[in-house]
Amino acid sequence: MSKETEAGDITREEAEKSGFSRIKYTSKKDLIAKIENAEKSATENQDKYLRACAELENYKKRAARDREDFIKYGNETLIKDILPTIDSMERALKHAGDSEDLDAFVDGLSMIRDNFISALGRHGVKEIEAIGKEFDPNFHEAMMQVEGKKDENNKVVEEFEKGYLLNGRLLRPSKVSIAKYIDK
Repeated sequence: MSKETEAGDITREEAEKSGFSRIKYTSKKDLIAKIENAEKSATENQDKYLRACAELENYKKRAARDREDFIKYGNETLIKDILPTIDSMERALKHAGDSEDLDAFVDGLSMIRDNFISALGRHGVKEIEAIGKEFDPNFHEAMMQVEGKKDENNKVVEEFEKGYLLNGRLLRPSKVSIAKYIDK
């Protein structure tokens, strides 16, 4: 090998000193086999890619269909729990016209209300306790203030509409009246 090299060329000794190993020369037959293997691998990878894309599209369609069904039928168990209460209400209304006993009618309505509250409770709905509690704007909506005693200051004294929580999240605030102590 000549010591004279063109500009940019390096000698074998310089290449070995730089950490380059010997260049391996392969035959034309080996190169063709490597290309064929690479083409086969590329075809397999493209097929896998197309299958994964198709599976993803099918998953998206299935998820959208499941989401629509959930929205459409998500309240089914709640409704099934409320239907017996509606049946009781219809029976109470039927007998209300035939009966003269107002106390029995009121007791029946109270039982129906309890059935409703129980059915809603099985689905995570809970009443907010308001009367006698400290006013909390996170759970109560103040409708008015009334004059109150010193120990009642900022406490709920009347509830106009009950508030409810759904699994710990506010569904509807209690509409209340708050006592304000005015020092005279």
